[in-house]
Amino acid sequence: MPYPERFHQLAQEINNWGRWGDDDELGTLNLITDEVVKRAAGLVQHGKRISCALPLHLHGLQIGAVPGRVNPLKTMVSINHPPMGDPTMFCTSDDVVTMGLQAATHWDSLAHASYDGRMWNGAPYESVDVWGAHRNGIEKVKHLVGRGVLLDLARTAGVERLEGGTVIGPDELDAAAEAAKVTIEAGDIILLRTGWIQQVHAGDNMGYAFGSPGPGIEAAGWFAKHDVGAVATDNYVFEVYPFEDEQYPVPLHCLNIVEMGLTQGQNWDLEPLAADCADDGVHAFLLDASPQPFVGGCGSPVNPVAIK
Repeated sequence: MPYPERFHQLAQEINNWGRWGDDDELGTLNLITDEVVKRAAGLVQHGKRISCALPLHLHGLQIGAVPGRVNPLKTMVSINHPPMGDPTMFCTSDDVVTMGLQAATHWDSLAHASYDGRMWNGAPYESVDVWGAHRNGIEKVKHLVGRGVLLDLARTAGVERLEGGTVIGPDELDAAAEAAKVTIEAGDIILLRTGWIQQVHAGDNMGYAFGSPGPGIEAAGWFAKHDVGAVATDNYVFEVYPFEDEQYPVPLHCLNIVEMGLTQGQNWDLEPLAADCADDGVHAFLLDASPQPFVGGCGSPVNPVAIK
């Protein structure tokens, strides 16, 4: 069943295909220019560093909701092994890991989503095959550093966390920006705190995955209007779940990634950062959130660090 008329209207309004050339594979990350990063570096006042990543371990977020997206399985391949045969000399301990690239805190690449034969900037469907993404893979993102802006939707609403299924639209985003006393600038990396990650901290991975607050489709227009460089949330799906209309699943992935070329992330732990921002009143900071360059990757784990 095709998406409804409003979806296609939004898709036309926010479409960025060709904006940075027919061969572009970065989308809105092009908005994070050298000048944008230089200004962001000026936000550092104390050198305080706050990680927004969840720990990687076997008992992580994944509960089978997305087939094959497994939690990290770490195995030791050597333990205090003396490669020269003499244990009184150098010994080594090594390990290997198998995991879904989007198992925990991560970015989606622009190859992650497609619909109706459409992929970002007109890449053919065949550009993703059993070997991975030949276009728009995560390795094309050499660095992702810029001005991070925390929009604390939960605190703005006066609650610890929003209820599952709460739709975040332009009005809620504007209210959170006003509460944070920030003006959204082109190339900003927007972090949306709903408080939903508290479910994980409470040990309720099932509740976390199967119902959450998040942006609705009208948020896509807000991201486009403000020329957002990238956006991340503290929930599992990114967008609101259950979806606004269950007949039309995952519409915001299609609008953001396929039409706008907007890099988006999920499962960010924004609790420590939100507490610090509430304490000092500063919601804009330098953010280093560069992905690992997995060649052909449709996503990548990331350890985002806010520097204030």
